[in-house]
Amino acid sequence: MTTNKEKLTVQTTSTKASENTMIRRISLVGIIGNILLSAFKLFAGIAGNSGAMVSDAVHSLSDVFATFIAFLGVRLSKREADQKHPYGHERLECVASLLLGLILAVTGFGIGKAGIGKIIAGNYEALAVPGVIALAAAIVSILSKEGMYWYTRHYAKILNSPAFMADAWHHRSDAFSSIGSLIGIAGAMLGFPVLDSAASVVICLFILKVSYDILKDAISKMLDTSCGESYDKALADYISAQENVICIDSLHSRMFGNRTYIDLEIQVDGNLSLRDAHAIAEHIHDNVEEHFSDVKHITIHLNPAV
Repeated sequence: MTTNKEKLTVQTTSTKASENTMIRRISLVGIIGNILLSAFKLFAGIAGNSGAMVSDAVHSLSDVFATFIAFLGVRLSKREADQKHPYGHERLECVASLLLGLILAVTGFGIGKAGIGKIIAGNYEALAVPGVIALAAAIVSILSKEGMYWYTRHYAKILNSPAFMADAWHHRSDAFSSIGSLIGIAGAMLGFPVLDSAASVVICLFILKVSYDILKDAISKMLDTSCGESYDKALADYISAQENVICIDSLHSRMFGNRTYIDLEIQVDGNLSLRDAHAIAEHIHDNVEEHFSDVKHITIHLNPAV
């Protein structure tokens, strides 16, 4: 006869296997897709005389490294707690997100520097006019990267993974940058060659904005930042409604990677036995962790009601 503990172990093993499959699938789609797209855009940029498309190709190539880092960060964060890391490894996802943000920042500054250099140099008449292949590459890139954004975002939500969500936004930033390329290339083909270089600067701004958002989110989650007033209120309302809880004295939430830790102090009847008081705390502990799936652990301190 199968016990509840054995059933839970089988279910947990099955869930982990499913998560690992999703992680591998997202990573393969991101890496292979970006390698093919980068090669096509680089060829189109060189053959079509488009600096904007070459910049776009470099951005896509950075996605390959970004996806690999996200994959590595997520896999490492799923490791079980050990003696050296008794609270688990969730913050490794934040480390991965930090690396992604830095890669984007460096890529953005490099692209912006090249575009601004051509604009400042002047002599716009000497700039080459992009070919049709560069325009076609921009359209293909927009459609491909937007599709990869929605695909990665879908699984990032299922896995509750900030690293893969950052990678999804990396894809979308590439789609936005390709829109800038499309406008710049089209403008250059219509007789305004400087627009191709201007598009590189626009691409730079999009990349830097996404880089800032990713870095800000990762740093917040590494600094034990509160989950926010609305989250704390929802949690407090839920706990207050639990049986035998007289009132909440203190409640603090903190983000730990993609998980949440809660420190709680509540008042209960001071005449209860230790065994009964402990049972109340255990009941609240289990209910909170079941109802709020992102909560990894809640520490409960009981105060006697006066």
